[in-house]
Amino acid sequence: MKPISSVFLFFIAIAGVASAQQTKDTTNPYVKLGQKALLDGDFKLAVSNLEKSLPTDSNNASVLYMLGYSYYHSANYPKAVTSFSKVVSLRPQEVSAYYYRGKARNILATQMNTQLTPVEKEKLLQASIRDFTKAIELNAEDMKFYQNRAIANRDYGILKSQKVPKFYDKSTAANAYKSCIADLQHILDLNPARTDIQAEMKKAKVYLANLDN
Repeated sequence: MKPISSVFLFFIAIAGVASAQQTKDTTNPYVKLGQKALLDGDFKLAVSNLEKSLPTDSNNASVLYMLGYSYYHSANYPKAVTSFSKVVSLRPQEVSAYYYRGKARNILATQMNTQLTPVEKEKLLQASIRDFTKAIELNAEDMKFYQNRAIANRDYGILKSQKVPKFYDKSTAANAYKSCIADLQHILDLNPARTDIQAEMKKAKVYLANLDN
């Protein structure tokens, strides 16, 4: 397993999960082992050790953040949502916890071969949008929050435009696409050279236009 890049190390430092922050509140050896595994990029091993640190550190927001992050990168999205929910209950200003919870919920709602009903998918996407909105409230300067909210709104629009009896809602789908376009436009206003955002904008406008077909 390759070690995590220096860019990631910088991110986890500013997110409040760097080495000193994680271990100062606990002497639990499994936390230290889990932290080392996370920094080495071995997320499954990190999960194994951090789970063993519970319930001793079940109210330690830093430990729960590391666990949620490790679940997310192990593709265990339901448990990532649960862990990040515990983080925000303990640390309501932890912006990155809302961000990753929102991403996990969006992935769960849009996974292929999912057994979720349309209503369950809708609840996940609505919650994902709320998470990104909260992240923006806490840090309106970070464009990835707008980008991910745009994607969640796009996915919500796609969901509500499906011709499912008692579920299809053209008006809701249109509003979701418009919200997606607004967030993408906000990013482009600040950085017109973002070709990835330009491509997403074109797709969102096509989805919106196709609602009338």
